[in-house]
Order: sequence, then structure tokens, then C-alpha cells
Amino acid sequence: MRKPTENTVMHSYPGMVALVTASYNGQNNIMAAGWHSYISFQPPIYGVAIGRQRYTYDLVKNAESFAINFLAHDQAAFIQQAGVYTGEDLNKFAQGGPAYDQGITISAPILRDAYVAYECKTIDINTYGDHDWVVGEITQCYRDEKMFLKNGLPDFEKLEIPLYLGRSKYAKLDRNSSIHTYKVEE
Repeated sequence: MRKPTENTVMHSYPGMVALVTASYNGQNNIMAAGWHSYISFQPPIYGVAIGRQRYTYDLVKNAESFAINFLAHDQAAFIQQAGVYTGEDLNKFAQGGPAYDQGITISAPILRDAYVAYECKTIDINTYGDHDWVVGEITQCYRDEKMFLKNGLPDFEKLEIPLYLGRSKYAKLDRNSSIHTYKVEE
């Protein structure tokens, strides 16, 4: 039974983890971020929460840009690694990280295996508690069309999406997942 608690309840998972990439002054980095969201469709705007103590934070702030990348479930171990290790001590790309190309409109790495990626030019940074909410206008989108159906939904015959549960655990959204359609009549 539900009851009041003195503890903060962090119930934002399961959810997708975005890989934030940034490049500044010749330094590339990648970090996993569980707190992120599309904010606007027109113009296209995306936001991500980044702790100010993170190595990626200074890269994003100085570059005034960042990229958001989504990898399939077979890359979940790397996603977790990108969230545990700091780029200050370890070049995550040199240590078995995925191949990438520099962005078209910004210099951040765009992961070749990303089934969706966004290049974002920073338009705002606001502090909320122990994280800053970094907001960027999407200046370039990437999508692996073969991973999606004609209606725009993921093709779970070809794409397995990792959902982060917390505590280093991931679930897999795939063709075996139970998917239901609920139509509301007006």
C-alpha cells in the first residue's frame, strides 16, 4: 500500500538513456544521461540535465553545442560505461568506444551506430539543484530509416531499444515486448 515517505522518490525509470557527445578545443567526450527530453517540435529543441562537476559539462558549455545519440540494446554495456567513467581520466572513444564522425553543423561526435542522433546548438543553460538543464536547438537530425516503420514507430523486428531500470540494469524493448494500442473515442 502507498504511504508517505521522508525519502526522495526518483521514479523516472525505466527510460531511454541518451549519450551526450561534445567536442571543444580538440577534446571529444561522451557521457550517458538519463534525464533528457524533447522540449519543442517547432523549432526543434532538446534538453538534457548535466551535473556541473561532469567533464562533459565544461566541454558543452565552452563549445556551446552538444549532440544527443541513441544506441541499440546491443550497446547497453557501453552506455553504462559511458555513464560510470569520466572523460577526465579516460578517453572513452579510445577505450573501445563506438566509431563516430564529427557533426555537420557542430563539432561534436555523431556515433555511427546511433539509430537516432541530434546536433544541438546551445540556446540556454539553467541551474536546478545539483544539475544544469542544457537546452539546444536541433540543427541536424540523423535517423537510420531501416530501423523504423513507415508510420515512424520503431521496427522491433530490427531494433532493440535499451530501457534503463536503474542500478546498472537494462531491459530490452523488442519484438517480444507486449505492445498495446489504446484508442480513445471522442
